[in-house]
Amino acid sequence: MDSAATEPVQVGKYSIDNRWVVPYNPWLLKKFNAHINVEVCASVKSVKYLYKYVYKGHDADSVKIQKEGALDHDEILSFVEGRYVSAPEAMWRLNEFNLSHKSHTVVSLVVHLPQQQPIVYQDGQEAQAIERAALRKTTLTSWFELNKNDPSAHNISYSDIPQYYVFDKSTTNWKNGQRGGQNVIGRLPVVSILDTERYYLRMLLLCKSGAISFDDILTVNGLRCITFQQACQEYGLLRGDQQWHDALNEATQFQSPKQLRMLFAMICYFGEVEDVPDLWVQHQVSLCEDFVHRYSEQTGPHSALADIEELLTSYNLCLQKLHLPTVDLPASVLERANFDVVEEQAKANSYAMQLNSEQRNVVEILLSAVYNNAADTPKCYFLDGPAGTGKTFVYSTLLHTIRGRGDDVIPVASTGIAATLLIGGRTAHSVFKIPIDLNATSTCNLKPNTKEADMLLKTKLIVWDEAPMTRVHLS
Repeated sequence: MDSAATEPVQVGKYSIDNRWVVPYNPWLLKKFNAHINVEVCASVKSVKYLYKYVYKGHDADSVKIQKEGALDHDEILSFVEGRYVSAPEAMWRLNEFNLSHKSHTVVSLVVHLPQQQPIVYQDGQEAQAIERAALRKTTLTSWFELNKNDPSAHNISYSDIPQYYVFDKSTTNWKNGQRGGQNVIGRLPVVSILDTERYYLRMLLLCKSGAISFDDILTVNGLRCITFQQACQEYGLLRGDQQWHDALNEATQFQSPKQLRMLFAMICYFGEVEDVPDLWVQHQVSLCEDFVHRYSEQTGPHSALADIEELLTSYNLCLQKLHLPTVDLPASVLERANFDVVEEQAKANSYAMQLNSEQRNVVEILLSAVYNNAADTPKCYFLDGPAGTGKTFVYSTLLHTIRGRGDDVIPVASTGIAATLLIGGRTAHSVFKIPIDLNATSTCNLKPNTKEADMLLKTKLIVWDEAPMTRVHLS
């Protein structure tokens, strides 16, 4: 439904186009004599169609009527009564087949400086916790002991040690014994570049094997370095800016573009980068990804540089000092959409021509509610419909129409994947500053007289996609 309609054809007394046709495979229909919907899964956006729509079953609800003031809601019973198990799933469970599969075992390996291992303690028991930690070895200090006592471990790096040895948590020792070999992965935690010495210690642990102590790691060619950073330099790990390229490449795999820009600003200040413009050019795509999605490929880099400029002010730096392109872009553009009005009007007209009668009725009702200031006009609407009926297409039409009139609209969703389906979409947690850990007394961390609050006050419409999928404490 979201794609452009084809030329209509006459089928009997009906004029239809591709919006009336469900994707199908004629061979499969004849083979199984059944209605079979065929979809091509070619994007990460198809995840929700692969899992959510497939496994949630048919629509079901549990309703209980009782006297006012005698509310006794049993959530567990409601879940059991509203749960649906299809025939294939029931067969799978009866045969005790696996519902999920994990191919590899991941072993977490700590990275800490001497006498700075992490400690978990209860209030008032700090001293006892420190005493216990002094006697208890970590995976790192136990690795030192292993290298002292077992010569066969000398050629194995810290990150690879779980492939050949098992860490016994009761004795806090590495024991000889293979646990699946290549199906075991050792994972070192991500260390911020601001934690300088720990950051360089992690770099050394990834390449140095057979170390028997922290002093051994600091010793290079018989000379003991003062810092782990100096040891990295002596080993030739810090030649040029390759380390900063590696740091950004690694962070790109799991951090958001905004976090990458924060890391970029930190590297520019703390890292002594030789060629900052080259660092920007090589990682520009990752640093601008969210702004490109929200605005355009032309505006995205300018918005990203403006955001980096704002981050650099806390370090008394600016783009000009780093020989980066300077931009004259107000900070407010980073928090509110800045769409081309003429382009949005053209898109709105194009989308409006493709609406069917029911979709057009919905759009007209909502636009009337947005621009009608009468006190008796409802301001909250819920749009319901099965998958494939064009709800997202209706949302897109509303977004383009309102933006085409020069007004602001905020599209949000409960999950990041759903938010990518909306142009300029963001998660509800990001827009409304909703806490990640929710309970009955949680409140949004949205303060008055801030850019975020001002953005909400100026917004004409808030579109919340898949609102029923939110947590109960948000309702």
